[in-house]
Amino acid sequence: METDIEHIAENGDVFIHRLKKLSDDEKQRLVAQNSRLIPEAKAARLEKDAKRHWDIFYKRNETKFFRDRHWTTREFQELINFDAGEEIKFLELGCGVGNMVFPLVEEGFSNFYFYACDFSPRAVEFVKSNKLFNESRMKAFCADLTTDDLFENVQEESIDIASLIFVLSAIHPEAWSQVAKVAYRALRPGGVLLLRDYGRYDMAQLRFKPGHKISDNFYMRQDGTRSYYFTEEELQKLFTDTGFEGNTKSRLKIESKSQKAGLHWKKSHWYKHWRTRTCSEYALSRWR
Repeated sequence: METDIEHIAENGDVFIHRLKKLSDDEKQRLVAQNSRLIPEAKAARLEKDAKRHWDIFYKRNETKFFRDRHWTTREFQELINFDAGEEIKFLELGCGVGNMVFPLVEEGFSNFYFYACDFSPRAVEFVKSNKLFNESRMKAFCADLTTDDLFENVQEESIDIASLIFVLSAIHPEAWSQVAKVAYRALRPGGVLLLRDYGRYDMAQLRFKPGHKISDNFYMRQDGTRSYYFTEEELQKLFTDTGFEGNTKSRLKIESKSQKAGLHWKKSHWYKHWRTRTCSEYALSRWR
């Protein structure tokens, strides 16, 4: 069962948000997750060891785990709405091994200067060792977005476009406001923040067994990394409280289907476009 919510944009375009209604089995899975929560002491250790868990993740998987994000120019028009001769400073917050930066390099964004930072030193080294890495056009460095150390490498109010792609969900909810403030301070007035992350009731959330839930909608994966599953309202409040401006005009809705082992997997992703001082669009992407 699905519920369609119709939204009429300012220009008269009609958009449909298709929201999947949880089945009884899915509701039972969520209830079962509460039967054995992660103890507070273990949750505190996960926070303390977050960098180590991500470094081990990249040691184990190297550059093979995440696919390059060739979809970014299709879904984020802000990346291409510039004159070819205009110099653009782009900051990837939580770059991993460069899965967003390097596809843009391959597509010929020669007017972009790229800053790429990550929590994991090992991930940053993979960025620097990539054959597409060019020191004249890129700077890769370690940064903890829950602190101010980004500004040891990036000047405040200097960035045209920043991205947070599947990054915020890996950070403890208590630190989100600091991350949003760091992004805001890095962007120039009118700069754009591109965000994409996991949505509430993503199939991955429903698959968690008892013993993996830290708190509401926040989970520990098997490897010790963590993931949160957002609602639109949470993201809206977080970024508007920080000073970003946005509106509720829906620009795009995407649905796709994939099969694995004869099953339909549902993925629910939020992606938003935020500007620092001018209105910008946001959109919901639901995959299933």
